[in-house]
Amino acid sequence: MAHRHRSLWHMIIPPVIWALHFVGVYGWGAIVCAKAAPYVWARGGIVAMTAVALVLILWQAVLAWRQWDFLDDGDHVHEHPTATARREFLGHAGLLLAIVSFIAVAFVTLPVLFVGDCR
Repeated sequence: MAHRHRSLWHMIIPPVIWALHFVGVYGWGAIVCAKAAPYVWARGGIVAMTAVALVLILWQAVLAWRQWDFLDDGDHVHEHPTATARREFLGHAGLLLAIVSFIAVAFVTLPVLFVGDCR
Protein backbone atom coordinates (compact mmCIF):
# COMPACT_ATOMS: atom_id res chain seq x y z
CA MET A 1 0.00 0.00 0.00
CA ALA A 2 3.04 2.28 0.18
CA HIS A 3 2.76 3.24 -3.49
CA ARG A 4 -1.02 3.45 -3.57
CA HIS A 5 -1.01 7.25 -3.24
CA ARG A 6 1.25 7.76 -6.26
CA SER A 7 -1.38 6.83 -8.81
CA LEU A 8 -4.93 7.81 -9.62
CA TRP A 9 -5.66 4.40 -11.13
CA HIS A 10 -6.74 2.85 -7.83
CA MET A 11 -9.55 5.40 -7.62
CA ILE A 12 -11.21 4.11 -10.77
CA ILE A 13 -11.27 0.47 -9.67
CA PRO A 14 -14.70 0.67 -7.94
CA PRO A 15 -16.43 2.41 -10.90
CA VAL A 16 -14.85 -0.13 -13.27
CA ILE A 17 -16.16 -2.96 -11.08
CA TRP A 18 -19.62 -1.35 -11.24
CA ALA A 19 -19.41 -1.03 -15.03
CA LEU A 20 -18.31 -4.65 -15.46
CA HIS A 21 -21.08 -5.74 -13.10
CA PHE A 22 -23.63 -3.73 -15.09
CA VAL A 23 -22.57 -5.30 -18.39
CA GLY A 24 -22.34 -8.76 -16.83
CA VAL A 25 -25.76 -8.63 -15.19
CA TYR A 26 -27.63 -7.41 -18.24
CA GLY A 27 -25.65 -9.65 -20.57
CA TRP A 28 -26.23 -12.71 -18.40
CA GLY A 29 -29.93 -11.91 -18.09
CA ALA A 30 -30.27 -11.50 -21.84
CA ILE A 31 -28.48 -14.75 -22.59
CA VAL A 32 -30.45 -16.79 -20.05
CA CYS A 33 -33.76 -15.35 -21.21
CA ALA A 34 -32.90 -15.76 -24.92
CA LYS A 35 -32.10 -19.42 -24.36
CA ALA A 36 -35.41 -19.89 -22.48
CA ALA A 37 -33.50 -21.25 -19.50
CA PRO A 38 -35.11 -21.23 -16.07
CA TYR A 39 -35.22 -17.74 -14.58
CA VAL A 40 -33.62 -19.07 -11.41
CA TRP A 41 -30.39 -19.38 -13.43
CA ALA A 42 -30.52 -15.70 -14.26
CA ARG A 43 -31.26 -14.80 -10.66
CA GLY A 44 -28.49 -17.04 -9.31
CA GLY A 45 -25.90 -15.64 -11.71
CA ILE A 46 -26.87 -12.07 -10.94
CA VAL A 47 -26.73 -12.65 -7.20
CA ALA A 48 -23.30 -14.28 -7.53
CA MET A 49 -21.94 -11.42 -9.67
CA THR A 50 -23.37 -8.91 -7.23
CA ALA A 51 -21.78 -10.60 -4.23
CA VAL A 52 -18.37 -10.63 -5.90
CA ALA A 53 -18.69 -7.00 -7.03
CA LEU A 54 -19.79 -5.77 -3.59
CA VAL A 55 -16.95 -7.59 -1.83
CA LEU A 56 -14.38 -6.15 -4.25
CA ILE A 57 -15.77 -2.63 -3.89
CA LEU A 58 -15.87 -2.96 -0.11
CA TRP A 59 -12.23 -4.08 -0.16
CA GLN A 60 -11.29 -1.00 -2.20
CA ALA A 61 -13.27 1.19 0.21
CA VAL A 62 -11.30 -0.18 3.16
CA LEU A 63 -8.02 0.53 1.36
CA ALA A 64 -9.17 4.06 0.56
CA TRP A 65 -10.31 4.62 4.17
CA ARG A 66 -6.87 3.59 5.40
CA GLN A 67 -5.23 5.92 2.90
CA TRP A 68 -7.47 8.80 3.91
CA ASP A 69 -6.39 8.31 7.53
CA PHE A 70 -9.31 10.42 8.77
CA LEU A 71 -9.23 9.29 12.38
CA ASP A 72 -5.56 10.22 12.77
CA ASP A 73 -5.94 13.84 11.60
CA GLY A 74 -7.51 15.40 14.65
CA ASP A 75 -8.06 19.07 13.88
CA HIS A 76 -5.33 19.18 11.25
CA VAL A 77 -6.33 21.19 8.19
CA HIS A 78 -4.42 20.69 4.97
CA GLU A 79 -3.52 24.22 3.98
CA HIS A 80 -0.48 23.42 1.87
CA PRO A 81 0.01 21.01 -1.04
CA THR A 82 2.09 18.40 0.77
CA ALA A 83 2.49 14.73 -0.08
CA THR A 84 0.46 13.81 3.01
CA ALA A 85 -2.40 16.11 2.05
CA ARG A 86 -2.40 14.74 -1.50
CA ARG A 87 -2.35 11.13 -0.28
CA GLU A 88 -5.24 11.74 2.11
CA PHE A 89 -7.26 13.61 -0.51
CA LEU A 90 -6.88 10.73 -2.96
CA GLY A 91 -7.96 8.32 -0.23
CA HIS A 92 -11.03 10.44 0.53
CA ALA A 93 -11.97 10.67 -3.14
CA GLY A 94 -11.41 6.93 -3.56
CA LEU A 95 -13.67 6.20 -0.60
CA LEU A 96 -16.44 8.39 -2.02
CA LEU A 97 -16.16 6.68 -5.42
CA ALA A 98 -16.35 3.29 -3.71
CA ILE A 99 -19.51 4.34 -1.85
CA VAL A 100 -21.17 5.55 -5.05
CA SER A 101 -20.12 2.37 -6.87
CA PHE A 102 -21.47 0.19 -4.04
CA ILE A 103 -24.84 1.93 -4.26
CA ALA A 104 -24.84 1.67 -8.07
CA VAL A 105 -24.21 -2.10 -7.94
CA ALA A 106 -27.06 -2.48 -5.46
CA PHE A 107 -29.42 -0.52 -7.73
CA VAL A 108 -28.43 -2.54 -10.80
CA THR A 109 -29.41 -5.68 -8.89
CA LEU A 110 -32.80 -4.41 -7.69
CA PRO A 111 -34.81 -5.65 -10.70
CA VAL A 112 -33.98 -9.23 -9.67
CA LEU A 113 -36.10 -8.69 -6.57
CA PHE A 114 -39.14 -7.48 -8.52
CA VAL A 115 -39.03 -9.50 -11.75
CA GLY A 116 -40.21 -13.08 -11.58
CA ASP A 117 -39.52 -14.30 -15.10
CA CYS A 118 -38.09 -13.30 -18.46
CA ARG A 119 -41.31 -11.96 -19.91
